[in-house]
Amino acid sequence: MTAYKDLSKNELKALKKELTKKFEDVKAKGLKLDMSRGKPSTEQLNLSMGMMDVLTSSSDLVCEEGVDCRNYGVLDGIKEAKQLLADMMEVPKDNIVIFGNSSLNVMYDTVARSMIHGVMGSTPWCKLDKVKFLCPVPGYDRHFAITEHFGIEMINIPMTPTGPDMDMVEELVSTDPAVKGIWCVPKYSNPQGITYSDETVHRFAKLNPAAEDFRIYWDNAYGIHHLYEDKQDYLIEILMECKKEGHPDMVYKFSSTSKISFPGSGIAAIAASDANLKEIREQMKIQTIGHDKLNQLRHARFFKDIHGMVKHMKKHADIMRPKFDTVLASLEKELGGLEIGSWLAPRGGYFISFDSMDGCAKAIVAKAKEAGLVMTNAGATYPYGKDPHDSNIRIAPSYPTLDEIKLAMEVFTLSVKLVSIDKLLAKAE
Repeated sequence: MTAYKDLSKNELKALKKELTKKFEDVKAKGLKLDMSRGKPSTEQLNLSMGMMDVLTSSSDLVCEEGVDCRNYGVLDGIKEAKQLLADMMEVPKDNIVIFGNSSLNVMYDTVARSMIHGVMGSTPWCKLDKVKFLCPVPGYDRHFAITEHFGIEMINIPMTPTGPDMDMVEELVSTDPAVKGIWCVPKYSNPQGITYSDETVHRFAKLNPAAEDFRIYWDNAYGIHHLYEDKQDYLIEILMECKKEGHPDMVYKFSSTSKISFPGSGIAAIAASDANLKEIREQMKIQTIGHDKLNQLRHARFFKDIHGMVKHMKKHADIMRPKFDTVLASLEKELGGLEIGSWLAPRGGYFISFDSMDGCAKAIVAKAKEAGLVMTNAGATYPYGKDPHDSNIRIAPSYPTLDEIKLAMEVFTLSVKLVSIDKLLAKAE
């Protein structure tokens, strides 16, 4: 294929005419397609329906502690649920606290607690003139929404193929005491699907923050969300690395079963040092008498152990893999060699990250919407919704059917081509 930039003005105009006709034909179909959020499909949700039958009115509802799960008690999670999530998060059972259904909720609470009460005796952030967070970009929009909500200044840290730009992270963390945290999705990152390299994790563990209350917010949302049996990314466990480097308190690690069991009814957890968890439990005592133990019991009895969970995730992968492969094949077939976009082929997670020519992302998303395809807003993967290059688009293949994905990719690739031609013609004027 000839790169679009090598075509003459007349060739571009002729191509635009041809592609516009195709686009109008697709538009006339009146499609209603949605690739905006990383929601599991109905087929994926059906995998966990057996969980509904695990507990019945005749079940023994007493957990390993000897507590009746229908009643009050067990503040930080029943033993069997702790063991299950500790194995999933690769941490000791004693370093984990189980919460409700949402890890996002736990992250929000963690930031809120730091704002109001401070971190382990440090000045509450709300009493400081300035609080800053480092934000690897492109990244997870809901992370950025939390820090924006609390008025925390966000600083873009470019992502590299091995994780965030660690030279920049080290410089800012070690010199600026206003930098209190960094958001991380270290495995199959949202949206690029990048897994942090061994060196990156080692450098995180070796950080020497200017602020004693600096914390790494390590959201390992996709820890066991592989797409392929034969090629899976490996991530070094951060809690142990920080402990080895003499910084046991520097990290909060978050995870949940949201995309393993049911997104609205999973179980979430935080893993951290003894000192961090002591403080978290103190706050929890005021906040709750305990989270939903019946749901914790249901998860523990359904999956039984980490092996049951891994087996379950292979079924998820069998559903997800053809969808990702279809998106990637379409991008390669329609856009390969045209030099109007680039993308990464992840080995896991929930997204494919696409980078258009600078200044085209918003126009591409708007163009796709014209033909009935809803995508994540351009800019959503950056703090304040502002992508400085207006180039990143997050593709979420999980929810639509395979047939819908094929149609969606036809709309998307046509939109990329048309907007790119307009950009090149405008340059040629």
